Amino acid sequence: MAELAGRKVLLGVTGGIAVYKAAELARMLARAGADVKVIMTGAGQQFVSPLTFRTLTGNPVATTMWSDPGSPFPHISLSDEADLIVVAPATANIVAKMANGIADDLLSTTVLAARGTIVVAPAMNTRMYLNQATQSNLERIREMGVIVVDPGEGGLACGTEGIGRMAEPAEIMEVVERELAVVRDLDGRRVLVTAGPTREHIDPVRFFSNPSTGRMGYTIARQAARRGADVILISGPVELSCQADIELVKVVSASEMLNAVLDNFDSVDVLVMAAAVADFTSTEVAGKKLKKNSGVPDIKLEPTTDILGEVALRKNGRVVVGFAAETDQVIMNAKKKLKEKNLDLIVANKVGEFGTGFGSMTDMAVVIGDADTGAELKMMSKIELADVLLDRIRDLLK
Repeated sequence: MAELAGRKVLLGVTGGIAVYKAAELARMLARAGADVKVIMTGAGQQFVSPLTFRTLTGNPVATTMWSDPGSPFPHISLSDEADLIVVAPATANIVAKMANGIADDLLSTTVLAARGTIVVAPAMNTRMYLNQATQSNLERIREMGVIVVDPGEGGLACGTEGIGRMAEPAEIMEVVERELAVVRDLDGRRVLVTAGPTREHIDPVRFFSNPSTGRMGYTIARQAARRGADVILISGPVELSCQADIELVKVVSASEMLNAVLDNFDSVDVLVMAAAVADFTSTEVAGKKLKKNSGVPDIKLEPTTDILGEVALRKNGRVVVGFAAETDQVIMNAKKKLKEKNLDLIVANKVGEFGTGFGSMTDMAVVIGDADTGAELKMMSKIELADVLLDRIRDLLK
């Protein structure tokens, strides 16, 4: 078991039969040397007494906003002190609160005020877990940077079999150890990331765009922030949330993204162009909606300004990373773009197949530098790809 001496962990315990596993997790954390503090919800206290967790951790257990008369703002002090917050078990209720910013008790308020890493271990009935609302809430908190330790399958408290059993304490412990071991190897660095699509309007209500969801760019921004970087995220129109410690700049069109990049480029060490910027834009945007009964409109297009081409003229030692989303000859086309755009690194990304590209949680990709030979595409999660890329960026910054 990894040594956690000196690390401060805040354990949030909600209501459910899996509370007994939370007690074991508290014991494991304390034995590993962590300073463990516990918040219990009212429902959690119906299953296990706060005295159990006080005995296991050696610290008083917080149960309400008024648990400690000496701390008028416990939700702030508890979240500020913690190196990491674990919510286990995490009921459908607390997941919904986290996804929607509801703060109506000490735990939900503390989580909302948190700036560091949050790990949740869901535990609930199978139907509740698979309900579209719960799945949407889990997806949303993932996009916000929360790490979800997926539940397992087996016998549930309601007497049925299925998914919804809280992950075992040892599995949650591994995630905690991994997250606390994250090296802040980008401390003091400023990273500019672009994400999402652009929209090129032809009239006030119509535009052409692409299927980019922004997930890759948002993941890179989030992982860079976790590794200590000051991050600016320039985002096209997407349905994603951004964590509070990332500076978010919202844009719509390719020209707006160009201006935002140029406005911020001189102040950063790294630019990662993960956005899917339109190659063409309309020469003229109609002032009112084009009517179908007016006939087929004559829409003239012109190329958008090449953002990477513009920043290549003013790199001045900065690390610049591009993306190449290709359907065929992926690596060859990516290497060509790497050279033509004067990039330091390029992410070659195969699209057009199931499980890869726009909207997927995984990518068939490889990070390529100028001296790289024998590059091979590999299927990996967006988080894995982001960390591989950031490792390469870190090495270039040394």
